Amino acid sequence: MANGERIVVMKFPIKIPRLSALLLPGLLVVFFLSLSIGSAPISVLTGLFDWLTNQPGIPALVIGEIRLPRTLLALSVGAALGLSGAALQGLLRNPLADPSLTGASQGAALGAAFVFYFALLPGLGVFAPLLAGLIGAGVTLLLTLWLAGSGRPALLLLAGLAVASLSGAMLAAVLNFAPNPFAMQEIVFWLLGSVAERGMAHFAFLLPALVIGGALIWRQRPLLAALSLGEQVASSLGLNVQRGGRIIVLGCAILVGAAVATAGNIGFVGLVAPHLARPLAHNRPDRLLLPAAAIGATLVLLADIIVRLMPPGREIRLGVLTALIGAPLFIRLIWKMRREWL
Repeated sequence: MANGERIVVMKFPIKIPRLSALLLPGLLVVFFLSLSIGSAPISVLTGLFDWLTNQPGIPALVIGEIRLPRTLLALSVGAALGLSGAALQGLLRNPLADPSLTGASQGAALGAAFVFYFALLPGLGVFAPLLAGLIGAGVTLLLTLWLAGSGRPALLLLAGLAVASLSGAMLAAVLNFAPNPFAMQEIVFWLLGSVAERGMAHFAFLLPALVIGGALIWRQRPLLAALSLGEQVASSLGLNVQRGGRIIVLGCAILVGAAVATAGNIGFVGLVAPHLARPLAHNRPDRLLLPAAAIGATLVLLADIIVRLMPPGREIRLGVLTALIGAPLFIRLIWKMRREWL
């Protein structure tokens, strides 16, 4: 640098509080509880052992082909939503930021709706909505990045909100002009969200997106920590705020788009999970990522367990249940914050 100037990049060590370490055992308990709940009493350990050793039998079939994929999908979807919500709230320094602000969830829903409406990709069978949803999320992300140009993170999210509104309007048009009531019912049921009737192939579809999107966000931990002090401070530390913000938005869009393409809309998890995890991270956005992902996974797993415990024929959709649970919880958090500010 000229005049002997040096740019010093501050490294922010990640020290997860001890209390948040309890989230992993709690998540494991809920994981095994999810595997043990169903219409047939099956030993979880026996079923897992038989499935891993390729031994035929009812325990291996029930655990390995039905309950395990559903549990892994619920865990992955919740972790993706919780992680993306924490990253966006840290990027914008706004506790009300939601993963849907990237436009990826609306784009994924629109892509899947086109499959049901026009009967596209018939050769892919049940995987057609997944691929179409991922394509829809990708298209909306490209539109968002093009609309925002090289703007700051706030402009990126404003562009995402505009694209999300456009995608939502197009989705409403698809529902309005559905060719028959059965097509509309299929679209609506898919949009309500569920991890039922999915297999390990669906989990294999979601896992790469979870790894890639999570890695992109994880590498931006120093930027999230510095942004808590403001964009000018982050820039003075040698961090590229615009480039890092685009990477975080890209990672969130990958996570949310793949989650919605796989399981439909699962509401309020990405908004509520970071709030529940924030006390464990001492309000440090760089420390919030893992606790928010763990809490998001736990919330979706618990909601899916409640869904399975309902009487047959009256099973509520997973996305509806998470909204019913998340909305009052979010209202309670807002009320608590209001009392602290007064």
